[in-house]
Amino acid sequence: MSRRCELTGKGPMSGNLRSHAENKTKRVFRPNLVDVTLISDALQRKVRLRVSAHALKSVERTGGLDAFLVKAKDTELSDRCQRLKRDIKKANAEKAAA
Repeated sequence: MSRRCELTGKGPMSGNLRSHAENKTKRVFRPNLVDVTLISDALQRKVRLRVSAHALKSVERTGGLDAFLVKAKDTELSDRCQRLKRDIKKANAEKAAA
């Protein structure tokens, strides 16, 4: 399982740990990933995702998983989320046609 957010693409970053004596030691800044179950209103089902805590707050602020995915860029999303985005757009188009 990779350490990458499925919604925002946020991954690990590297940097230095600096002591009081200014010694440099390599370290890794890992994203705060959380396993969550989000509900898609358009698809009427639950979706399990591994997202960062920051992305989870963004999903809630945007108005849910469907609204977040419609606004999100495809380059940031994982393959699973891109497929989910296509399904949501298709379901919304069918709902609008009916």
